Amino acid sequence: MSNNFQLEREKSSLSSFPDTKSLFSKLKSSLLPYTFLTPTLVVVTLFFFIPLVIVFILSFTNLDMTNFGILKWWQPANWTLNNYVKIFTNRFFPRILNNTLIYVSMTLIFFNVGMALVIALITTNINRRVGFAFRLIWLMCRLTPVVVYIMMWKALAGPAPMGVINKHILGPLGIGTGEYLLNTNPWLFIILVNGFIGASFGMIIFSSAIEAIPKDYMIASKVDGASTWQTIRYITIPMIRWPLLFVTTYQTLSLLTSFEQIMLLTDGGPGLYETEVWSLTAYHRAFTSYFGNTQWGYGSAWAVILVIIGIVMAIVYLRVFKFDELIQEPKIDQL
Repeated sequence: MSNNFQLEREKSSLSSFPDTKSLFSKLKSSLLPYTFLTPTLVVVTLFFFIPLVIVFILSFTNLDMTNFGILKWWQPANWTLNNYVKIFTNRFFPRILNNTLIYVSMTLIFFNVGMALVIALITTNINRRVGFAFRLIWLMCRLTPVVVYIMMWKALAGPAPMGVINKHILGPLGIGTGEYLLNTNPWLFIILVNGFIGASFGMIIFSSAIEAIPKDYMIASKVDGASTWQTIRYITIPMIRWPLLFVTTYQTLSLLTSFEQIMLLTDGGPGLYETEVWSLTAYHRAFTSYFGNTQWGYGSAWAVILVIIGIVMAIVYLRVFKFDELIQEPKIDQL
């Protein structure tokens, strides 16, 4: 009897200790996601967060080509706010800011979101193969190398008699004098050049989102007598709020930071700062000798302000699109 009691006691004492295999399994399952994320975290840290910190520190220094290797820019004793004072007291600051607002808002409204949504709605409401073929053709501008793409637009805007638009459109209509159109209408071409590329991205996202809407909603609306516009307004648009938020935010940040098309097309001209946007100014200040010595500290200050503007715009979009409602889990009593 005592032996049985002793055995039961030993079993109970052993069962009171946690199962090693179970603990190892739980630990493995909790660490496994982080193992897969580790390479991405390393890459993001090395090529995003560390450069961001370096740029932020550089924005408080006057580091340029003349004092590179001499100035200890990482020491707080060499940090000042002079670069930011120079930016806001620059007499061309209002023009650069206005150019950036025009470029981002016009391209975003008319192309990157507006035209992208229109194309997605049209191509998803016509024959499936025709719609797919049209979207594929529209993607060609995004797949084309940027230099080839810009040279094509320069050929279109060229002076008479070589310029395609002057020769085949404006000439026969008796409009214009055959001038170089990039000198007379630079903003029109900048918005068109960037718009056709930007619209292709939103077009794909919106098309996929619209195709994912259950067909039952569409059929039910038609049975209830809803017109195509009413179906789009009350069913399609509300159900693609997530893609609308993503595309609007992403394209705004992309437009704020992109400058390669403008640089190749006009390089901020044709007049003084006529098409110079914020990101292009940051590039000119930091990496070219157009303004004298390459001013890495001053250019970094322009870039830091641009990052702040982007963060503010992202927060605004989250409030406008009611992000809290989008991520709210549905309540069972409301289903």
